[in-house]
Amino acid sequence: MASSARKRLSPEESRDAALEAARALLLESGPQAVTLKAVAARIGRTHANLLHHFGSAAGLQKALAASIADSVSAKIVAAVVRARGDDHDPREVVDLTFDAFGRGGAGALASWMILNGNEDALDPILEAIHRLVDEISTDAMDAQLLREETLQLTLMALGDALLGGPMARALDLPRERAREIAIAQLRHSVAHQG
Repeated sequence: MASSARKRLSPEESRDAALEAARALLLESGPQAVTLKAVAARIGRTHANLLHHFGSAAGLQKALAASIADSVSAKIVAAVVRARGDDHDPREVVDLTFDAFGRGGAGALASWMILNGNEDALDPILEAIHRLVDEISTDAMDAQLLREETLQLTLMALGDALLGGPMARALDLPRERAREIAIAQLRHSVAHQG
């Protein structure tokens, strides 16, 4: 595509297009495919353009992690609000969390970033989780319980995303067993709150 034929994008539109392309690459080919060069090629921009927005591949990956975390957190907040108003079934929250780390690529991306020396790789995910707990807790006791449940659920979802399939096969368990355990634990917790 000739540069004169390229549509001029605002900085925000350019950044959003890059994050959308990065997410598609993550889901199609894994975290190792999320490079400045690959994203630039996908959106018809230059490597320099992406450097301007993200500073480095690690910056792009961190921005992608933040985008994923913010999107998932918003969905989880809505699910928690619905669950509190209805039958308190945590299935939707568990599914959203497991899907974000598994099918959504957050687990693979976070692991890839950490293994490549990006020490602050999890910061966007951790910050989004912290905001989530603050937003949905109603008091200090509720906040403490939510922190503990969130820790447990997040670690289970991350572990499942990274090792769930092979581990379930090794233990001769159904692939969805970790998710079922998480749902049962949250149901138990909700039942003992009241």
